[in-house]
Amino acid sequence: MLDVQHLSKTYGQHRALHDVTFAAHDGEIFGLLGPNGAGKTTLLRTLATLLTPTSGTALLNGIDITRDPERVRRMLGVVNGGMGLYDRLTGRETLRYFAGLYGLTRTQADSRIEQLNAALDLNDTLDRRAAEYSTGMRQKIVIARAVIHDPAVLILDEAASGLDILARRALLDFVQAMRAPGRLVLYSTHVMSEIEEVADRVAIIERGQLLALDTVHGILHATGQTGLERAFFHLLQQRAQETQ
Repeated sequence: MLDVQHLSKTYGQHRALHDVTFAAHDGEIFGLLGPNGAGKTTLLRTLATLLTPTSGTALLNGIDITRDPERVRRMLGVVNGGMGLYDRLTGRETLRYFAGLYGLTRTQADSRIEQLNAALDLNDTLDRRAAEYSTGMRQKIVIARAVIHDPAVLILDEAASGLDILARRALLDFVQAMRAPGRLVLYSTHVMSEIEEVADRVAIIERGQLLALDTVHGILHATGQTGLERAFFHLLQQRAQETQ
């Protein structure tokens, strides 16, 4: 469902991504793990056609992100930790508005809102203005807005950032409920426990390069470590030794 081939992105002398190649599959929750500044957000923004790669490309459901970015955008939903809302609109008004942008009728939009209400427990947010929301309430509407059109590919970039324990739990449960045929979830974070819980496979990225790609169990087995954090530092040390 996603085929990334030799993707690179540079800003002047800074190399944000270097020759990244991997594939992610239909029905999968695919984790991207790395510290802040590792290149995860650059990778996801490139896949979402918000950035143009310096070299390489990717196919999303067979569509080239550089040749037909508009078609790629139609199948995407994107959530990050800093997305805003219109403070004067209620949650329901926001979702209806974005549903209309994606071509849904009012009846279709209201049906979809009820589905998302059941999945995300939106009750307290639907008929209150966004200016009154807590951080967790805002993020629920941001997530619902991203999936109002039932996208084939959902990108979550540090989506749990700033959430309290209840909102974080709702997010992780929702992510796991999104695992289904015909859908791909890309879940990016620097929090090891989130990846361990939700991801079917994980790509570990550091300094714009791919260090490992496997299931969590496979990475632990390959590194001989008992936890993902220890495995991550083992891979960093191994890469440092190889480049000496």
